[in-house]
Amino acid sequence: MSTTTGRVGSGPGERRPQPARGRRRAKLTLPLVGALVAIGVGIGVGGTTPEAQGERPLPATAPPPPTRSAPADDDRTITLAFGGDVHFEGVSRAALGTGLPTVRRMLAKADVAMVNLETAITTRGTPAPKQFVFRAPARALTDLTKAGVDVVTLANNHGMDFGRTGLDDTLRAAAAARLPLIGAGPDADAAFAPWTTTVRGLDLAVFAATDVLDSFAQTTWVAGRSTSGLASAKDPSRLLAAVRAANRTADVVVVYLHWGQEMSTCPSERQRSLARELAVAGADLVVGSHAHVLQPGGRVAGAYVHYGLGNFVFYARTPQTRRTGVLTVDVGARGVRDVRWTPATIRSGVPVADRVAPAAFDDAVEEGTPATDGRAGGCRL
Repeated sequence: MSTTTGRVGSGPGERRPQPARGRRRAKLTLPLVGALVAIGVGIGVGGTTPEAQGERPLPATAPPPPTRSAPADDDRTITLAFGGDVHFEGVSRAALGTGLPTVRRMLAKADVAMVNLETAITTRGTPAPKQFVFRAPARALTDLTKAGVDVVTLANNHGMDFGRTGLDDTLRAAAAARLPLIGAGPDADAAFAPWTTTVRGLDLAVFAATDVLDSFAQTTWVAGRSTSGLASAKDPSRLLAAVRAANRTADVVVVYLHWGQEMSTCPSERQRSLARELAVAGADLVVGSHAHVLQPGGRVAGAYVHYGLGNFVFYARTPQTRRTGVLTVDVGARGVRDVRWTPATIRSGVPVADRVAPAAFDDAVEEGTPATDGRAGGCRL
């Protein structure tokens, strides 16, 4: 990531005061991004088994988008970069201690870079009662910071694979590594709190939550009033309220979700409806992972949504699950201005950029219409 003078960051436990302003700009109106890469369904990924995805329809009358105002000539932007699932298991364990140079090269031009930490950072705890459980040593976080990662989400179906003991260790390890971790915390207030930072005078708020939890974890892993755990989007009301609140003060609001169905290259109806709710609540950008394959992106209710970033630092065993990349987004107080995709292939558990130029997309793909780019497989956005 690029070093930015004057950046100030805060995690859930150390939220930065923000000035009260009646801010916010009109939602994006210029044509946006075409569908990103999503390829055919493969089998044999060494991840988790699919969880049932609840379908919840949108309310008959959605509230109007929050009013935002920004000067028409405010062209300031910041550059954000996103990678998918990271766990350091199997062959990817060999990357520990390397500083992840191939990742660093892909993230180098971003002001803020983020990935999904799909593992507990612990040597203790009791394994969860499921087929696949992941954990990594604390030096994994050092590798991520050396690679230019600025913030990680733990809100996923492996974040508490070793129970609350493992979660407590993970939170302490992240604090020791000075790596902000969101989507989890000692209580619900912390788990749903955004990470905030200021870059070139633009205030950024980043949230994380998971819509994927095993049946046993849908109550036991969720953060409560005085109970540690994860931020869950199964009932999205708290997440939506937090996004609305951030939308009143932050210039840019981002949500990173764990969602969708494994091995599906198209977003589910649940993903599409939740994406729209978040956009209406005021999110400028929604990104996600979990499927272990790439899913497309496009414009939804004025926001840009990228449904699936695939694996990143991960043991991937099929051509489909080895396809990965970095999503780079230029965004400002007037919304998302540009989106680029740097394709990569997972080799020996780490992503290596393909020898092609990053792809910039100029044609908008509208919500509810099939993505016409053949690489997106005709998914409805």
